[in-house]
Formats: sequence, C-alpha cells, structure tokens
Amino acid sequence: MSKENKPSALMATYARFPITVLKGKGTHVWNEKNEMYLDFTSGIATCNLGHVPDQITQKLHQQVDTLWHCSNLYTIPSQTELAKGLVQHSLFDQVFFCNSGAEANEAALKIARKYAKDHGHPERTSVVSFKESFHGRTYATMSVTGQEKVQTGYTPLMPGVRTLAFNELSDLKKIPNGKTAAVLLELVQGEGGVNPAQKEWLHALQDICRTEDILLMVDEVQTGMGRTGTLFAYEQYGIEPDVMTLAKGLGSGFPIGAMLAKTHIAASFTHGTHGTTFGGNPLAATAGIATLQEMVKPGFLREVQQKAAYLQEQLEQVSSRSSAIKKVKGLGFLIGIEIDAEAKELVTLLQEQHILTLTAGQRVLRILPPLTVTIEEINEFITKLDHVLQFVEEKKKVSENPS
Repeated sequence: MSKENKPSALMATYARFPITVLKGKGTHVWNEKNEMYLDFTSGIATCNLGHVPDQITQKLHQQVDTLWHCSNLYTIPSQTELAKGLVQHSLFDQVFFCNSGAEANEAALKIARKYAKDHGHPERTSVVSFKESFHGRTYATMSVTGQEKVQTGYTPLMPGVRTLAFNELSDLKKIPNGKTAAVLLELVQGEGGVNPAQKEWLHALQDICRTEDILLMVDEVQTGMGRTGTLFAYEQYGIEPDVMTLAKGLGSGFPIGAMLAKTHIAASFTHGTHGTTFGGNPLAATAGIATLQEMVKPGFLREVQQKAAYLQEQLEQVSSRSSAIKKVKGLGFLIGIEIDAEAKELVTLLQEQHILTLTAGQRVLRILPPLTVTIEEINEFITKLDHVLQFVEEKKKVSENPS
C-alpha cells in the first residue's frame, strides 16, 4: 500500500468534527482559518475557567522553569498543597492524585474492595452502578458504566458489577445483598443524557449505604470544580459521600485526576497498594492549585450561580416558543436540552453559526459553557440557538407537508 493510500497515523477512536482548533482564549477558540467560535463545550466540562486562563498560565510558566516531573517516591510540595486545599474545601480527609477521571474511578473501585477486605468482609466484591451512567473507558470503569454502547466488543466485563435503574426508589432495595462493597454514581449523569439525581432518591440511597456499611462513592469528574454552581455537586444535595472522584475542571485543561476519601477509608491504601508515575506531578498540581484558588475567591461561585440561573431562564423562554424543545434539565452550567430532533443535527447547525455544543445521547443537546462566560455571550448563544431551532421546525413542517 502506498503512503498516499494509507489510513491516518491516528487510530480511529473519535468521530471528529470537521473543525481544527488551533488557538483558544476565554470562551472562544479559533480554527486554522482564524475563524472564531463561541465554545459552549469547555473541552467537555474541562476548561471551566475558559481557555488558557491568565492566572493558571502564569503559575504554569513559573513551574515549567523550575521542575516538570518528580517521582512520587519523593515529596512534591505542590501536590501536598493541592491536597490540603481540596480537603479544606470539602468534607474529605485525604487525596490520591492521578491523571484522569477514569484513573480516579479505578482508584475508587480498588479502595472499595480493599476497604471491605480490611474490615473483615472479603465476600464484598460487588459494586453497584446505574443505567445511563458513564465512569470511563478503562476496563473496570467501562464495566461499571451503564451504557452497552461503551461496552460493545469488550465482553466478558469485570465481574461483580450490578447496574440498577437511576432515580428508581424501588430498585434501591436490591443494593444490600451481602456482597456489595460500594455504590458508584454521578449526581448528574453527563454522557447519559444530563439526568440529575432526585434528592429524595439520593437520601434514601445514602441511608441504605449507612445502614449496611456500603461505601457511597460519587463521581464528580464532570460535576465537580464549580460546574453545577457549587464547588462540588454533593453540597447541593445535603449528602456526605465516603469517596469522591475529580478530574476535568481540576486542572483547567491540564491533565489531572483525584480520588478523595474519609480517613478510615483512605487508610486502606498503604505503601505499595496503589500508585502512579505521573499523578500529581509538579505541573499538574500547580494547575490544580491555581484553579482551586480562583474558584474559592469570594463571590466567584455566587456569580456562576447567577449566570447559570440567567441561562436557564433564557432557555425556558426559548422552550416556550419552540415546539422542538421537549425539556430543559440539568444543574448549574451542566445543561441538557431534550429535543424533538436528532441532537447531532443541532450541533452541526450551531457549528455553522460558529457555536460549539455537544450531545448527550441521540436527542439531548448538552451545554457546558465556561464558568467565566459573560451575559453577552449567553445572549449570543440564545439568539443563534433560536435561529437554529426555527430552521429545524420549518424543515420538519416541510417534510410533514411536502406539497
């Protein structure tokens, strides 16, 4: 085969959009033609402070000139500082750093089994997750993800996983079976359709976990770091998880993940029981520190809540005049618009209007603006969304009445 006919050097794991992003700043990105797009994806809830935020960039430049990498066999001061900051602003006591959300969830799954064995329950090897969830694409996290399309071609999956109905009270009684070590869930299912947990259901779930000494583990990879209007989504539900996982927004686009736990659970991770080469490296930890410092500044999250409420209000107004919208759902700046059309079509049409959005299933448009988005940028998005929805409605009318 000639070089001209060879496939791409990259494996075809992504159905990429026909857009090449070369530069980003704030709420915008630019393509190779220097055309500007309003980015309401934030790198899939990752660039929560916008693209290339000045505060993070400055700190990273300083660290680049000092030290890039250091083995975790040695003390890394920035890693310790970030851990202290996360503990200070959450209800957890200790942190394990890694490089991604999937790695953080892998660490959570491992510590759940280790904790059960350490406390005299070697039979507790099962983990409960929920339908339409998404926890990653590594072998274990794929196995606990409640979507068959993610698992196709990889069976047999990791044993000991049970997937129950999300927000279904009657299913909760199935959790305690003498073999369950932990329950893992997203408080708002991002990839699965932007489905927020119902408060009553979540408290009932917590009660069962407390009664049965089953670990309650929340995957806040997408909801964490201010995305829902509070630093962590669990704060809005009034629950106290045993374990929490973070990634995405923690490093403002720089790869980092974290698994946080209460002291008595963290004690199950002793020397040699888990580890990582790159997790919590000086650059990643520096990005995490700078990100956290910005988010806990007085008034920052209050402003996020106000802007998210404004966006929600504007979307409800659009919904009231558009027959294409069935429902607006979500929490904070993690928003799903359930539509009577293919979500991919809306994503494409919005791209033509130089707006970047995502899907969350076939009929949900997912909106993830940076937390630093302005009211003017929200208004621009609403105007163009209105325009696109009108086009979709007219197209549907024509197809239904071809004469």
